[in-house]
Amino acid sequence: MKESEIHIASLVSYKIFPPVMGGQRAIALFNKYLARHVQFTCITTRNNDPGQAEGYQLITAWSNSPLRYINPFTFFTIRKVIRRRHVTHVQLEHPYLGWLGLLLKRFTGVKLIIRSHNIEGLRWKILDKWWWKLLWHYEKFIHKQAHFNFFMQDSDRLYAIEHFNLQPHRCLTITYGIEWQTPPAIEEKRFARQILLSRHGIPYDHCILLFNGAFGYTPNLNGLERIIHDVLPSLQKKGSFKYTMLICGKDIPPPIKQLNQPHLIIAGFVEDITTYFKGADIFLNPIFEGGGIKTKLVEALGNNLNAVSTSHGAIGIDTAICNGKLQITDDTIDGFAENIIRLSTCKNDIPPAFFDHFYWDNIAKKAALFIEK
Repeated sequence: MKESEIHIASLVSYKIFPPVMGGQRAIALFNKYLARHVQFTCITTRNNDPGQAEGYQLITAWSNSPLRYINPFTFFTIRKVIRRRHVTHVQLEHPYLGWLGLLLKRFTGVKLIIRSHNIEGLRWKILDKWWWKLLWHYEKFIHKQAHFNFFMQDSDRLYAIEHFNLQPHRCLTITYGIEWQTPPAIEEKRFARQILLSRHGIPYDHCILLFNGAFGYTPNLNGLERIIHDVLPSLQKKGSFKYTMLICGKDIPPPIKQLNQPHLIIAGFVEDITTYFKGADIFLNPIFEGGGIKTKLVEALGNNLNAVSTSHGAIGIDTAICNGKLQITDDTIDGFAENIIRLSTCKNDIPPAFFDHFYWDNIAKKAALFIEK
């Protein structure tokens, strides 16, 4: 489909390379695979390395200043790129730069794509920001001006159709994805597990529980607090259940780093997080706030981990394609602990249907066909 006359310019107003956070990976990887199906350019900030863009050109047009979000002169720079490269579609990551997208649509004739990672107004409402309603109305207005609206999960798409009064035929669910199409081999899983046992002194007969995230983000930090203060004490009451909890990620507060609790290992930031996804037994996702699909949960299931999640944390993931490996718990900690113990004996494999849905190239092809029609 690369012969298509469609040329998309994606406007990304922050650093995505190297893609460390889930949101950064959601952009970098979608760009990489979409560029296989249409002509593609990414216009972004100067703190991104153009050499890391795979299969497309990355142009650094924005400064790194916080004022870049309201700098009107950016319009003229991007307009030149659009005309020089014969861009047909402009894609915005989030609705915040909608004002710029509307100017480009008006004065260059491009079609506008809004790729919504969350319903931003609702996300800020959950985080108790007083101005959430103003953002919600702005977000609604921008989405209504777009030719195409992409959403990370069906619930957001359906919400936007109903509450933003969008036309359904202009809306599509484009989920977060993974880059592999089959679960890791048994030998890979065994080797990774042995590394974790040796590295952290974990007894061989323990069930390895994993929680990973960027803890500068409040919902992840709150999830970590729930694990330490609620989930672990609940598990300790279960007596015969043998387990070790591994916590990985950056920005863990010093008081938590210094904890000395049984069955708890604070690994912090690790370079080889894939080893942990392959070597652990159960991934925990005790998230009650924040918006969007939880990228770590998709990656954990793709690595054939069992997973226990709150219903909020599992938004965008259908248990029907997980073969019993994803247990959704209610909002009680006892229910969370019970599901952990229940899944400790689950030997099911994640099925092909999961990869059909979450493989990045399938996702990108779906988006390209939607725009082409």
